[in-house]
Amino acid sequence: MALTPDDVVHKEFQHVRFKDGFDPEEVDDYLDEIVVEWRKTIEENNELKAKLAAFESGESTPAAATPTPAPAAESSPTGTSAGIIELAQRLHDEHVAEGEAKRKQLIEEAESEVERIRTEAEAKQREESARLERERNTLEGRITELREFERDYRGKLRAMIESQLRELDQKSSTDSTPVSAIGL
Repeated sequence: MALTPDDVVHKEFQHVRFKDGFDPEEVDDYLDEIVVEWRKTIEENNELKAKLAAFESGESTPAAATPTPAPAAESSPTGTSAGIIELAQRLHDEHVAEGEAKRKQLIEEAESEVERIRTEAEAKQREESARLERERNTLEGRITELREFERDYRGKLRAMIESQLRELDQKSSTDSTPVSAIGL
């Protein structure tokens, strides 16, 4: 099935949701330009077919038909083709530029996000280090307290045992029953 200018005019595109798409007005304008150029090309093609048919049927002489229509036939389709090619090139360049701008924007956004994440991670690391340092200082203080408690406890225990031994010595010196008297 051949595609006609009317097919292009009546073509409807689906709107894409939640994604980037093309501007519908820009697409319509572009398609309108294509249709205009396409209709001109079809009209020129029909004229050339009619002239060719007339020439082949012998209605006009080759010398009379060639000089005047040939330059018009060659320049017009070439001009139309060049216009279409120029339009396509312009559209291509616009899309490439748009793609480059989008790429640059995405890279900048990604770099910004990386920097934000890095900053947050560094802040969290500093907070965690500070918290661990406080906890370490608290534990070291507690260890020092326990060591002092142990030293004091040992000192008091030693003093109590020595006191008990002195009392025992004093008691045994006041109770000086000879060992032989006990029967040992």
